[in-house]
Amino acid sequence: MQLPFETTPPPAPDPQLSRLLQVRRIYVEPAAADLPRGQDVLARWPDAERIEIASHTAVPYGPQDVDRWVRVKTEDLVLGVKKSLTARPNGRSSDFVAPSTANGCAMACAYCYVPRRKGYANPVTVFANIEQITGYLRRHVGRQGVKAEPDQVDPHAWVYDIGESCDCSLDARLSDNVRDLVDLFRGLPTAKASFATKHVNRDLLGWDPRGRTRVRFSLMPHRDSRLLDLRTSSIDERLAAVDDFVDAGYEVHVNLSPVVVRDGWLTDWAALLTELDDATGPAFKAQAAAEVIMLTHNEGLHEVNLGWHPQAEQVLWRPELQEAKRSQTGGWNVRYRTGQKGSYVRALTDLIAQRTPWLRVRYAF
Repeated sequence: MQLPFETTPPPAPDPQLSRLLQVRRIYVEPAAADLPRGQDVLARWPDAERIEIASHTAVPYGPQDVDRWVRVKTEDLVLGVKKSLTARPNGRSSDFVAPSTANGCAMACAYCYVPRRKGYANPVTVFANIEQITGYLRRHVGRQGVKAEPDQVDPHAWVYDIGESCDCSLDARLSDNVRDLVDLFRGLPTAKASFATKHVNRDLLGWDPRGRTRVRFSLMPHRDSRLLDLRTSSIDERLAAVDDFVDAGYEVHVNLSPVVVRDGWLTDWAALLTELDDATGPAFKAQAAAEVIMLTHNEGLHEVNLGWHPQAEQVLWRPELQEAKRSQTGGWNVRYRTGQKGSYVRALTDLIAQRTPWLRVRYAF
C-alpha cells in the first residue's frame, strides 16, 4: 500500500550503507509516516514499496524466513513509533537502558540475542517519535539528580545505554536519531549516553560529544570475528578507530565479547590484547575500561543458524561445555557450565592483567 504524503528529495547515496542495505520494502506505521523523522527516513528510499502495518511488532516474520535471512536484513526496513517510554534499571553496562530509537540490525552476528524478539528475522526498525524519546530522557535524567556515590558503571554520571537492541553506529546512517541523542547528552552534565558497536562510522567523529557519550567497541579474536561477526567492520577497522574517537571527544571503552571457548581461544585472545596495546595511545589507555561477557546462545537461534550458517554452530553450540537455562522470556538459552565458566573468566581476566595491565575490567560474567 502506498502511503500518501509529500517527500523531500533523497540524500546523496552513502556507500557504506549501500554495502549493507538496498531497501526494497518499508513496513510503515501510518503514525510514523506523519512525523518529520519518519518522512526523512522514507525520503532516503523513495522507490521502495511501502506496506502499511498496524504496529512495528506486527511484521509477518518467522523462522520460515531462514532461507532469506540476510536478504531480509538487506532489503527490508520497518518504520514505527516507540510507544512504551521507560528507562529500565540495568547496573552492568549502564545504570539505565534508555527507550530505544531503533531495534534490529543490518549486520548478521551469529550469536545475537535480538533476533528472537522478532520471530528470528531481524531487520532494522527506526522509531520516528524522536522528540518524545529525547523529552522523556531529559526529564528522567533530571529526576535522578546528582549521582551520590561512584559505582562500576561510572564514578560521577548516570549512564544510559541507548543501543541495547541495535547498533547505533549503523543506525546513524539511517536517520538523525543517534545524533539527536548525542546532542542531548552533551547538554546533560549529570548523565552520559553509552552504546556498543561493531560498525565503524566515522561520520560520528564530527559530532562534538564533549565526553558525554561512551562508545564501547566490541572486540574478539580475528578468527572468531571472521566466522561469527558477519557484515560487520573488521577487527582491524575497529582497533584503528579507537584513538580517533577518543580524539573526537568520546569516552571509549571496549567490550570483550562474546568470549567463545574453543581450541586455542586463550592464545588468540592474547594476540588480540597485544594488538589493542599496540594500536592505541596514552589518551585512550588513561580512560579505558572493559566489559568481559562469556557467550550465551539460544536454542531457537541455533536451529535458525543451522539453516544458513551451520559452520558457526560448531563453536557456538557445545553441549559438552554448556548447560541450559530458561530465559526470562521463556526460551531455552545455553551458557558455559557453572564452575567451568568461572575458570574461563579467571583465565581471561588474568591474561588481561598480564598483557594490558592498564585495561580496567568493569565487570566480567
